[in-house]
This record gives sequence, C-alpha cells and structure tokens, in this order.
Amino acid sequence: MNTTSPLFDLSGKTALVTGSSMGIGFALAHGLAAHGAHVIVNGRNAGRAQEAADKIASEGSSVEVSAFDVTDSAAVNAAIAEIESRRPIDILVNNAGMQFRAPLEEFPDEQWENIFKTNVTSAFLAAKAVVQGMIARRSGKIINLASVTSELSRPGVAPYTATKGAIRNLTRGMAVDWAKYGIQANAIAPGYFKTPLNKALIEDPKFYQWLENRTPAGRWGEVGELVGAAVFLSGPASNFVNGHTLFVDGGMVASV
Repeated sequence: MNTTSPLFDLSGKTALVTGSSMGIGFALAHGLAAHGAHVIVNGRNAGRAQEAADKIASEGSSVEVSAFDVTDSAAVNAAIAEIESRRPIDILVNNAGMQFRAPLEEFPDEQWENIFKTNVTSAFLAAKAVVQGMIARRSGKIINLASVTSELSRPGVAPYTATKGAIRNLTRGMAVDWAKYGIQANAIAPGYFKTPLNKALIEDPKFYQWLENRTPAGRWGEVGELVGAAVFLSGPASNFVNGHTLFVDGGMVASV
C-alpha cells in the first residue's frame, strides 16, 4: 500500500534523470522511483546505465534506460522524441556534469569549453527538448543541479563555479519564461557529498578535515540526503515554487 502523502506522491509520473548511472544522479533516480515515478536512467555508457536501472528495478520500481550524450543536440532531440512517443516526460532532472581542477591561470582552453558544454549546454538542450511536451500539456517539473559553488568558490574550481552560477541563473530564466505554461523550474545546490566527482577531495586528509570543520553540520553529505529535495520539487508540494535554488549543504552557505 502506498502511504505517501499526495503532496509527495509521484505515482503515474515519468522522470528523466540525466547522468544517473552513478553518484548523485543515481541517488535521485532511485529516490524518485521509490516515490512512485517511472524513472528513465540516462548516461552515455549504455552498460553502466543498465546496471543502475537493474538495481532500481530489483526493488520493484518502474525504470528504463535511455543512453544518449546530453551534450549532442541531435542525440538529445532524437532520444526525447522517442520517449515522448511512448509516454510524457513529467519531470526532468538535469544532473549530468563534470569537474576539472586546475589553477585558473593554467586552466586549459579545451577543458573550459568541455566543462561548459557538459554542465550548462546539456541542461539547456535537454530542457529545450523536454519542455515542448510540457508546454503542450501545461504541466511539468524541471530540476537543475547547481552547487554550493554557485554561491561560493575555492581555489582551482573557478570554471566549475562559473558553470554552476550559470545553471542557477538559467533556472531563474526557465522559471520566468515557462511559469505561464504551468511549469516549475528550480535548482538543487548540493554542498560537499561523497561522490565519484569528489574522489580527489575525499582522499585528501587535509581537505577532508577542513570540510568537516567548515560545515556547521560537521560532516560530508550522503547522496540519499538529496532525495527529499528532489521529491519536493518534483511533486505537487512545490506547485507554486519557481526559480528557487534549494541549498542542501549542511549549513555551509549560511556560515562565515
């Protein structure tokens, strides 16, 4: 028996989560599925995406795989059209992203292009493709993954910080353009979580200790702690929340 409150019940909804074969993306896909959504796992590596989908399916949830490169406009449009021919996409989670650390004065030009293409252009392409159906249906939820670095920065990640600042403002722009169609576009801004993207930081004892001291909660986040924010922003509970960035960071941005 489903005991989920109607405000957070995603039964009958379809959610596409980009970059969801591991890390935060997998946690969000898993969490949305647990709250009733039919989840579409996405990644460029079809085998890895299928492994993630199998884990979700093993718990009795409804899931499928759509393997495509979110930075390729033609691939995005074709994949979204194929999905929409079978079922409407009610929820889009733009999670796909990358990191490359280097001092700004030494940052390779090609990596600058790559990080913007992966972190920002992908969200634009996926949202632009999915929103066509949402506009027609006068309903939809778009969740973009920002970061605590959309508000703060630290050495060696200036381009990443720039991409997450762009995502935060792109979210506002989506809300302003698409709210009239009954669509809500919001962002989740994680703090520091134990993910493959942060492997280098997790393995650095000095940074690990600094992070625990810097965060009011006194610890790293666990990816499952992002699920509540995603469910809230995906369901009826957030129907009048638009253009908002929800920080899930253990209090980091609130602290000096």
